Amino acid sequence: MSGFHDSASGSQPYKDPTPLPDSVPRVQELGVTSAPLKSAAFFIGAYCKEYNEDFMLCKNEGRGDPGQCLKEGRRVTRCATDLINKMRENCLEQFDAHWNCLELNNQEYYACRKPERTLNKCMFEKLGLTKTIPGSPAGKKQIHEVEKPIYTTVQR
Repeated sequence: MSGFHDSASGSQPYKDPTPLPDSVPRVQELGVTSAPLKSAAFFIGAYCKEYNEDFMLCKNEGRGDPGQCLKEGRRVTRCATDLINKMRENCLEQFDAHWNCLELNNQEYYACRKPERTLNKCMFEKLGLTKTIPGSPAGKKQIHEVEKPIYTTVQR
């Protein structure tokens, strides 16, 4: 007979019954919620491009075996952690302002263009990273660079 086990009331800390093998390098989680990740997403994509491409190539070659790409996935996580830490060291005020805006506005970019512009400026000046949206039409301004966009918090 099985019963419900409340993990909060247990006398022992939770121990994963299926730990990763020693051949898989350990890596700390990013430790951020969805809003900071969304704020940093395009910068992570640019900064960690090579690691992301290696991971996706491994996944495509893996034919459904998720264990085959754990090392590549760890490299992506380490790269993203490195960038988040650099963002905190160099552009903390702008980063916090942008992700807090996203948090308060249902994760919608269009509602947070002003703090986004200051974050983009800081990231370029201090880390040399620019926000580029993949798949945007060539020769047109990126949506975050448009001065008077159609979609804002108040529709025209």
